[in-house]
Amino acid sequence: MRLPDMPLHDPFVVADAGSRTYHLFTSNDPSVSGVEGTGTMVYRSRDLRDWLHPVVVFRAADQPELWASDGGWAPEVHQLAGRYYLFTTLHNEDRPLPVPPSSRYGTPFRLSNHMRGTVTAVSDSLLGPFTVVDPSRPTPPAHLMTLDGTLYVDPSGQPWMVYAHEWLQTIDGTMEAIRLAPDLTSTIGDPVFLFKASDASWLGEQIPAGVPHQLAPYITDGPQLHRAPDGALLMLWSTYEKNVAGQDGTISGGYVQTYAVSESGELAGPWRQQRPLVREDSGHGMLFHTFDGRLMMILHRPFADARGKLYEMRLDGHELRVLRRRDDLDGGG
Repeated sequence: MRLPDMPLHDPFVVADAGSRTYHLFTSNDPSVSGVEGTGTMVYRSRDLRDWLHPVVVFRAADQPELWASDGGWAPEVHQLAGRYYLFTTLHNEDRPLPVPPSSRYGTPFRLSNHMRGTVTAVSDSLLGPFTVVDPSRPTPPAHLMTLDGTLYVDPSGQPWMVYAHEWLQTIDGTMEAIRLAPDLTSTIGDPVFLFKASDASWLGEQIPAGVPHQLAPYITDGPQLHRAPDGALLMLWSTYEKNVAGQDGTISGGYVQTYAVSESGELAGPWRQQRPLVREDSGHGMLFHTFDGRLMMILHRPFADARGKLYEMRLDGHELRVLRRRDDLDGGG
């Protein structure tokens, strides 16, 4: 299989040095995997060009008494102390959460809040099966509507889950973090605020003066932390860039891949927002190194019926740049 033939959203690549195999995790698509149900599947490749048919490594239906059975978004797999930990976002529309009064924000959107958050599952193998460590609740606080949890281990060895707090609950979406136990199976303390989507000042550049920005939400999505060789801490994240469409001033937007830099080099920030890396309805990217040492970014495009796109990247200090899109690997398009 080649990337143009592989339906995928929110791609996450693990370059497994032992097998010299790239593992591309994404939400289960029964039309490709042949396995029904919410979950996670993985494509595998030795060269980032030719990929094996995906296998399912996690299914919500196989988890007894799991609090949610829908979603399966943004799966990530991280190795820690010889075990593999899967983070993936689930939701349950039958378990509502408080909805903020829309009049407070002047937004025309109909808000519908329900339990949504990232679960943690563990396995002894990259190919699973993964078992949820706490089937009763998501890993971040259950009263928050969150998604896209990712792992960050700080210089002291403290693991954190960094996640997006949904605009559906906040209007101006935020990035937050919460400490994890050493084995990642529980949380410690309260969430820590990192930044809000509207901190990216370029988001409203194409909206004329006098048009209220709150007529469209500020969205946070897809965080991933990356430590640069010079010690700088970067966070890739995605959002929707606001544009005015039509004579009536209706505000629309396109999915974009951007990033931020922590001025202190610490998770707490302050975070300085950078210009977008890729537009074209692209996003939820992550960085990884190839076996020959190249820095790569994979993201999905377009948002609907998405496919994976690979980019060769460069870090100049803390400045992240796109060198070229690897058409030779992903088939172009």
